Amino acid sequence: MPDLPKAFTARPLAHRALHDRTDSRPENSVSAIRAAIAAGYGIEIDVQPSSDGQAMVFHDELLERLTIEAGPIAARSAAELKRIPLKGSTDTIPTLAEVLKIVAGQVPLLIEIKDQDGAMGPQVGALEKAVAADLEGYDGPVAVMSFNPHSMFHMSRLAPDVPRGLTTSAWDPEDWGLPEGLCARLRDIPDFDHVGASFISHEWADLERPRVQDLKMSGVPVLCWTIRSPEDEAQARSMGADSVTFEGYLAKTA
Repeated sequence: MPDLPKAFTARPLAHRALHDRTDSRPENSVSAIRAAIAAGYGIEIDVQPSSDGQAMVFHDELLERLTIEAGPIAARSAAELKRIPLKGSTDTIPTLAEVLKIVAGQVPLLIEIKDQDGAMGPQVGALEKAVAADLEGYDGPVAVMSFNPHSMFHMSRLAPDVPRGLTTSAWDPEDWGLPEGLCARLRDIPDFDHVGASFISHEWADLERPRVQDLKMSGVPVLCWTIRSPEDEAQARSMGADSVTFEGYLAKTA
């Protein structure tokens, strides 16, 4: 079980990179990634699959919120997606491979693998395979995480030397549209040891949950999401967060 590099708790992580639509830096864009590097922040990004099996740096399953196109991102090839402009910018959707070349180990990079099963179940694997292939030989502080434990179990087999974690939350069924029984199970983070996780990134307002505090007390790094003000950051840190994933303001780097 590889440890999470200390770089991840030494500085805040810019959520979907240092995005700011008013400055033509959409979320998960190359412009936002370059801005985060320049400011000395770590970077959190999301990946979704293209139709031809490449990992694309993009949050949503559908294109319409963030681009001028519509429909599932997984229905387009990587070549097609790389030509689609992001709203409010000249940036287009980058591949994970392109982002890795830009970051090049300068700052820690946290990659969230989005659930492809639709219900946090076992129908995953192709996107994890693409991420593992892109990370082969990458020299720099990097880690992967997912809300879906099955995703991290795949990563434990595909890229055993890459630190992996679970993205966790209060799992309110109304927020997630998932059955209460499944939410109750995930809420207790029962898969932490099974998937060989070395950290969690937890919903910040729920940091005082006993299971989260137990992991913290056992030495597990606890990151959190998503902080949107200095006041919330201070509260999250007082609740035990070792680092924060932030957006909408400039977190202190020291």
